[in-house]
Amino acid sequence: MPLNQKEVILRLILSIVCGGIIGIERESVNRPAGFRTHILVCIGSALTMLVSIFMYDQFKSQTNLDPSRIAAQVVSGIGFLGAGTIIREGANVRGLTTAASLWTIASVGLALGSGYYFAAGITTLFTFVTLVSFSWFEKHVIQRSFIQTISLTVKDKPGQIGYIGCVLSNFDINIRNVKMEYLENNILTIYLTIRVPSRVNINKVIEKLMQIDGVFAVDNLV
Repeated sequence: MPLNQKEVILRLILSIVCGGIIGIERESVNRPAGFRTHILVCIGSALTMLVSIFMYDQFKSQTNLDPSRIAAQVVSGIGFLGAGTIIREGANVRGLTTAASLWTIASVGLALGSGYYFAAGITTLFTFVTLVSFSWFEKHVIQRSFIQTISLTVKDKPGQIGYIGCVLSNFDINIRNVKMEYLENNILTIYLTIRVPSRVNINKVIEKLMQIDGVFAVDNLV
């Protein structure tokens, strides 16, 4: 049975609401894809699903159509938009969570377009809780266990940061943030925020860093 206009409008309005809920959260933390982007992704996905259903109803008597085929392209195609939100800043990568939220909200739009309201609503709720509550948990529990800050007093010369990075990579340590402060007599203080695997002893890392030529001091600021 073809969808009536009221049902179409309802599904599109719900896609605006669900997309807006997740978009507001992303906008509040100043992410590249915010309020309007999430709404557009969700309503576009819903429309794609509605078009698939419409085409199936129109031509099902003339040929074999699978209404999920067009919708499936949204799942793969949204990856291009998500990739645009991922930013590489030196050793840091930002935007992965926003890319994941775009992919999720696209799926919510497909669910709304197909009339699967319960799954769409509960997924929107779970996504919002994940972005808000789990962000606090990650920052205050997980990162406090594995994220550390060290400072290095070094001689300012070409390749110095590269040598430091090589030592850290040997311990599978990821650099989250780099800050440099220039001192007198060609001396440089480097502040590194690093993610240290649980199996790695930070004291051994410091010992290796001290062996680099031109490194005068290494302190764990915790």
